[in-house]
Amino acid sequence: MAASSIPGSAAGAPPLAVDRLTVRYGEKPAVSGLSFTVRPGEIYGLLGSNGAGKSSTIKSVVGLVRPLQGSIRVFGVDPEREPVAAKRMMGYVPESTLLFDALTPREFLEYVASVRRLDVARASARLVDFARAFQIDRELEHPLATLSNGTRQKVIVIAALLHEPPLLVLDEPLNNLDPRSVRIVKELLTRYVAEGERGVLFSTHTMEVAEQLCDRVGILDRGELKGEGTIPELRRHVTQGDPTLEAIFLKLTEEEEGVRDAVRTLTRG
Repeated sequence: MAASSIPGSAAGAPPLAVDRLTVRYGEKPAVSGLSFTVRPGEIYGLLGSNGAGKSSTIKSVVGLVRPLQGSIRVFGVDPEREPVAAKRMMGYVPESTLLFDALTPREFLEYVASVRRLDVARASARLVDFARAFQIDRELEHPLATLSNGTRQKVIVIAALLHEPPLLVLDEPLNNLDPRSVRIVKELLTRYVAEGERGVLFSTHTMEVAEQLCDRVGILDRGELKGEGTIPELRRHVTQGDPTLEAIFLKLTEEEEGVRDAVRTLTRG
């Protein structure tokens, strides 16, 4: 799928470009001058501790938070000026699983398909395939309020993938998923970008997942980008040994000494 073949997109534009993004809640800064690009065919990992600014960044991208400054482009489209066009090209998994609890998974996913204006037969077939793959076919007719957090998370993931968007924006998408479903999502994302034009923005604080899945990562700390690149590129910031992404993260966010101090305090005999 070439970028120029995506309805409403600008030819040659990357899936996502964030430039000098600044987000504040009152006087509290959440994101400060953040810039990064999700390239075609790439899974870009946005890493950070709780409160680092990951969710604020993602909510700005999908239009749930209005930035104070900066710009966002989805395949060259400005979400503020053309919100419908931008949202049409995105699939979104929020950090918190918010659903219409009175609906069943089938009803909710059929609603999503109608909003996305999908062909009814195609959407129905994909819904069945996803339900079987994630082993929720027996829960399709039960109200969402009665289902487990893991099942609800599967429904949210399916909803994001249902219309095959060229950009996926995923905020901790593996939360509450069982190991089988985690593996399915990882495999789907890898294949999703294999054509070389689609992109994935993947927010997580789980270093192992990012190391396994992401082509490049950006490390956020207190709303600022502290490091960016492939894992080998980021390793150049650490001079000793062959560090894990966890070690790189702690060094770039200047938390190494804090971790040691915390462990010493907690293990005093």
